[in-house]
Amino acid sequence: MADTLKTTPTPVRQLLRGRFGWFFVGRTVDLAGSSMTTVALALAVLQESGRASDLGIVLAADMIPTLVLLLVGGAVADRMSRRVLLISTNIASGSLMAAMAATLITNTYSLLLIASLAFVNGVVGAFSSPALRGIVPELVEQHDLQRVNALLSSIQNTVRILGPALASILVTTIGGGWALAVDAITFVLAALAFTRIPGATRPPAAGQPLWRDLVDGWSVFRSLHWIVVMAISFALINAFNVGPWNVLGPQVVSDEDGAVGWGAVQSIRAVGLLVMSIVAVKIVLRRPLRDGRIWGTLAGLPLLALGLSGEAWVVAVAAFIGGLGFSVAAITWESTLQASVPQESLSRVAAYDDLLSFLAIPLSQIAVGPLSQAYGAREICIICGIAYMAACLFPLLNKQVRNLRS
Repeated sequence: MADTLKTTPTPVRQLLRGRFGWFFVGRTVDLAGSSMTTVALALAVLQESGRASDLGIVLAADMIPTLVLLLVGGAVADRMSRRVLLISTNIASGSLMAAMAATLITNTYSLLLIASLAFVNGVVGAFSSPALRGIVPELVEQHDLQRVNALLSSIQNTVRILGPALASILVTTIGGGWALAVDAITFVLAALAFTRIPGATRPPAAGQPLWRDLVDGWSVFRSLHWIVVMAISFALINAFNVGPWNVLGPQVVSDEDGAVGWGAVQSIRAVGLLVMSIVAVKIVLRRPLRDGRIWGTLAGLPLLALGLSGEAWVVAVAAFIGGLGFSVAAITWESTLQASVPQESLSRVAAYDDLLSFLAIPLSQIAVGPLSQAYGAREICIICGIAYMAACLFPLLNKQVRNLRS
């Protein structure tokens, strides 16, 4: 399916002892807290209010400012120390989680207060995400990028499995407020780890207005045609996948095997993501974008399984295989972007990439309900599964995507 080559760049043990090591520690703790926050906050709000509408308002309050300010966050991350930005945003997130925790622990729940804190947390997220994507090339050599992104992906997929379960246990045993207090501590610990990262070596950004940075970032983004093609591909992938998988998936599988079956599907998919992340530490792809697109088509199989079968075990097998392909596609994209875009523009280019991809998600979630009512849930899943695979492959029409080497 793809050309691979056994490689021995920098040993993993040496990477973890070097500049990248403290970032890896901080990112691990950061991911653990983030993976618990969504579940703990959702359960805590429902526990306190008993109203699903409250939860919807809180989640929307967190997401909207991230989308609105993402480009500004990318510009800021390119003009100042990404290390300092990560320390600041983690301290801010920890403080916000602590404030939410205090509100719930003292039984002074207020939708307006929780939603306001979630809104500010969304603002913080708009600045932390571009910094996270931009700092890795500052810490390792270019030939180690795939290896360290595979390591980061491995830990991310591990906490995806463990974090939500731990958050559920904490909410059930000690309450939602105390669960958020634990989350707050993880953000502070992550900030402490990030303080141990050596200072950045890249030159400071030119002193020009922020709007000029945004314009310059857009110029760099659109000048790299292969990045534009890939970003459009990701937007289409999200449009065809997120709504059908998250909205129709639980419905189709639950009709066949109950709610437990859908939970098992999600867990097995996470295992597939983790397995390939670990494997990717040991290999490198000769043509990462081309091979990543080919592997990525496997992630369309779960949608086809939903439409053609719907039985939990069939969907779970497809989800495991899809998880393998999705991991390869994600790791190769992140590594190629970091290696190919100048560091002084990387966070802004990543922000434009994220924004284009993320905007398709709410559209997909809104559209899939009416479409499934009109044409049938399984039929929509089959169509979207085929379209997903096509969206993965269409960047191969671009010569740079096909031929770019690691």
